[in-house]
Amino acid sequence: MQSLCIFLRRVGVWAFWPALAIVIAGELIPHAPQFGLPDKLLHFVAYFGLAALATDALGARRAAVFAVLGLVILGGALEILQAFVGRDAEWLDEVANTAGAISGGALAALALRALGRSD
Repeated sequence: MQSLCIFLRRVGVWAFWPALAIVIAGELIPHAPQFGLPDKLLHFVAYFGLAALATDALGARRAAVFAVLGLVILGGALEILQAFVGRDAEWLDEVANTAGAISGGALAALALRALGRSD
C-alpha cells in the first residue's frame, strides 16, 4: 500500500504543472477550444483535476488548502485577463472554477485519508 501512495504522490507532483499550463493556455487563447461539452462543465472539471492533483502532491494538510485557495484566485485572475485577449469574462465561469477546485481538493483529501496517507 505504501508503494501505491508514493506512486500517487509522484503522479500528482509531475502531472500538476503540465495540467496547469494546459488550463492557463485554454483560458487565455483568443478562441476557446470547443469539445462539445458545456462551458461550465469544462471549467468545473479543469479545476477539479488541478485541485485533486495538488492535494495528492501535497497531502491532505494545510498546504493543500492553500493550493486550492490559490487555484480559486488564479481562476478569477484568468477570467479578468480574458478581457484582454478578446474573450468575455463570466462570473459563472469563476463559480464553476471554485466549485471544481473545492470539490477536487475535498475528494482527493478523503481519498488520501482512506488510503491512510494524510501527510
